[in-house]
Amino acid sequence: MYHHSGNIARQTAGSGTGVLEPAAPATDAIVFQRCTWCGTAMYHRLLCPVCQCGDLRTERSEGVGTVRHATVVHRNTPVARNVSLIELTEGFVVRGRVMGPPAAIHSGDRVRMSTVKDPVRGEPVFQLLDEPYRAWH
Repeated sequence: MYHHSGNIARQTAGSGTGVLEPAAPATDAIVFQRCTWCGTAMYHRLLCPVCQCGDLRTERSEGVGTVRHATVVHRNTPVARNVSLIELTEGFVVRGRVMGPPAAIHSGDRVRMSTVKDPVRGEPVFQLLDEPYRAWH
């Protein structure tokens, strides 16, 4: 029979076993895992999606990335909101919101993580690095 002991959880919380450290400030950076065996970066996983290794090292992202997919959601909100998949420079993808008019955010836009965090969903919020000049092209 398996019995979970609180001592084991406390021993592994600060180690490089992929457990996210609760003391890490969520507003300063995005915390992600990197597989120590194959080097794959991932967001909130227990096992590496490539090699299934459980030995994951916790790292901090610089918060700079590219919008891979953006969509406008009208459901369950009084106003339209943006939901985007952001590929960060470290090599992992995270779901978040990009500040600005939802129709002005497109795939390929460069973004940086903002100090703000979505209060309802707890997702990271990003801001555009380059002004959208699409109307001039």
